[in-house]
Amino acid sequence: MENAIRRALSSKAIAVVGLSKDPAKPSYQVASYLRTKGFRIIPVNPTADSILGEKSYKSLLDLPDYIKSELDVVDIFRRTEDVPRVVEEAVEIHTKYLRPYVVWMQLGIINEIAAKMARDSGLDVVMDRCMKIEHEKRVTRTGCLLPDDRCCSPNGRRLII
Repeated sequence: MENAIRRALSSKAIAVVGLSKDPAKPSYQVASYLRTKGFRIIPVNPTADSILGEKSYKSLLDLPDYIKSELDVVDIFRRTEDVPRVVEEAVEIHTKYLRPYVVWMQLGIINEIAAKMARDSGLDVVMDRCMKIEHEKRVTRTGCLLPDDRCCSPNGRRLII
């Protein structure tokens, strides 16, 4: 899972499935944080027209082709029982575009069947972790994230995280 976390945190475009319009909700707070760190956030919420100033889509399959072809991570904020449907959509997109690379199930979300489906289709999987927390642990302290999880401090020393 560590490689999947690093890959996700080195990405650019994240579809947040279940992104709420409510700033008090964890999905909004995580997406807002990631956006301030330079990630492109693509809201997926069938009840919203836009969130965080971005057009919201009803499902992953409703994303335009140009977004599907650039998508790196599917970050899921849905009930555990809803996860397989989301992963099926991610797999369908991955089959055509070889993207996304990572399916991320947020804190409290564990679905082994969906995880197996994703892995069997070539996607990396993260379960029961928060992208914001993982990003803060790895990047915020030193300001960078390298593929081997070593970061450079402002004085140029290499730190192992």
